[in-house]
Amino acid sequence: MSKLRIAETFYSIQGEGTLIGTPSYFIRVSGCNLRCVWCDTPYASWHPEGPIQTLDEILGEVDRVAPTHVVLTGGEPMLFDAVGELCEGLKGRGIHITIETAGTIDRNWPIDLLSVSPKMRNSTPTGDAWELRHEQTRLDRGPLKRLIGKYPVQIKFVIAFESMEEDLREIEELLLDLPPVKPEQILLMPEGTDAERILVGMRALVPISLEKKWRISPRLHVELFGNTKGT
Repeated sequence: MSKLRIAETFYSIQGEGTLIGTPSYFIRVSGCNLRCVWCDTPYASWHPEGPIQTLDEILGEVDRVAPTHVVLTGGEPMLFDAVGELCEGLKGRGIHITIETAGTIDRNWPIDLLSVSPKMRNSTPTGDAWELRHEQTRLDRGPLKRLIGKYPVQIKFVIAFESMEEDLREIEELLLDLPPVKPEQILLMPEGTDAERILVGMRALVPISLEKKWRISPRLHVELFGNTKGT
């Protein structure tokens, strides 16, 4: 029977993106092929942790909660074949499935919303053993193009306040090389793990949002609960 290492599961409010505010059951898979310097879930990437569970155990928890929406996140859920089997089980229950991914791995799974967050240069850990590997992997345009071309998608870009102009130039260059998406499918999200920093970042992004008609995504869960697990 297929198994996954699960960093955490919890029932909460979706805090980001186009489904913000939606009650959702989160399944955070442990393990990632990247090492973002500002990662807010190091327990699922830099230091993967959590129990190994069978798919029956995971689906049993889902049945107990009986959510309408499930978010498969990580880490990087697209790394693991068993996540595809989990999607099949969720879809058989009539559940809306969002997968949060960096977009470096192409899969053919029954996904209702692909929340893809291509990693900008601001994500690379400098002076670390992971620096070269992360930089070579963070933006594989082949899988990213295929994913955007076949799934309902929102594209979230994490913007660091300190490198905002550079980040925005990188985003514009990338979008020219991707399948066309509507402006409302593009979301700018300030990097940060506290509400004050995120608010400052959102304010700074208003001019570019008005110009490009891109959305600004808050991090509602951070505003409500702080940067804590299980939220």
